[in-house]
Formats: sequence, C-alpha cells, structure tokens
Amino acid sequence: MASPLTLTHSEQENLLEKLGVFKIQGRDKHGRKVLLIIGKLFPARAVSSEVLKKYLEEKIYPKLEEKAFSVVYVHTDVQRSENFPGISTLRSIYDDIPMNVKSHLESVYFLHPGLQARLFLATFGRFLFSGGLYSKLKYVTRMEFLWDHVRRNEIGIPEFAYDHDEELEYRPMMDYGLESDHPRVYGGPSMDNNPLSLYSMRCIA
Repeated sequence: MASPLTLTHSEQENLLEKLGVFKIQGRDKHGRKVLLIIGKLFPARAVSSEVLKKYLEEKIYPKLEEKAFSVVYVHTDVQRSENFPGISTLRSIYDDIPMNVKSHLESVYFLHPGLQARLFLATFGRFLFSGGLYSKLKYVTRMEFLWDHVRRNEIGIPEFAYDHDEELEYRPMMDYGLESDHPRVYGGPSMDNNPLSLYSMRCIA
C-alpha cells in the first residue's frame, strides 16, 4: 500500500472514506449512538496522523452531536505491520479528541482482543489513556457477547469477524495465545496429540 508521502491529503481522506474504517452506525442497548471502528481496514501505512485527526474532526465527531455514545472496535485480524497506527499516534489522536466528545464516551467494546492486545493494555493502558478511558474498556471475546450490549440488527460487523469467531469456537486456546491463529500452522499437530498444548491446558485448569 502507498505511504503517506505518495498520497495527497485529499487522497488520504478519500481512502479512509472509501474503506469505511469509521462509521456511525446503530445504537447500543441504552439507545446511544455507536461509533464502529474496523481495525483491519485501517490503512496505517498510507494515512498520516494529521489527516486522520482532520478526518475525525470533520466527518465523525460532528455526527455524534455531543451526546452519549459507545464505541465498537473490531480488532479481528489486525496486524502490527499493516493496520496498526502505532502507540504514539493512538495517544496523540486520543489527546486531540475534543473534550465535549470525550466526555460523552460511555463504553468501548473491544471485539476479539487477543492475548497481545490484552497484555499491552493491562500494562500500559492506564498510562496512555487519561480521562478514565481505560475503565470504560470492555473486552468482548465472542460475537454473542457483543449483542448483549448493542442492537444486533442495527450494526454491520464484517464477515471476516464472524469467520474468526467461528474459528475460536473450535480452537479456544487461540484466546489465550496457546495456539497460533496463523494459517501456516493449521496443518500442524492437533490439540489432542500436542504435548505442549496439553500441558498448557492443565496449567490453565
């Protein structure tokens, strides 16, 4: 994918709009608007932090209308080298959120967090995000639990998130980082005859 240096600001904004990374869509069970963020679609290597901030300020924040809202962040298949903007960028973006928007954020539902994301947020989350955001973070390991909080028929979760959810049902150790979700290991030893996996399961129990 192109780098920020090869795209004009206008082209970067159009790319964000075309990919549909950020959407105001549906409501939660309390009737609040939902900001849906699809992490996998974010073109981290093609959009600068300045353009991202401007896009949010002009296209997203005004639609929240200074009312209480929730965020559904779909972390499914996010890769650090492809669609993760970086810690400093995340912190900068969060710090630049207008107070009249930040104060109305009620909950952040983090779908398919994975072990690395949980460990990182548990270690650095309180230091990176001020204003009580960390306390509003709620991990959602399965789609069925997301529907306990948001209205299912009003929000469009990408198909790849459903596929990942189904995979987790058959390979629950992926939730704990004890089994890789990389396709190259799909043909490897099964949980039934892998001594390391069996040992790991006994440790968890």
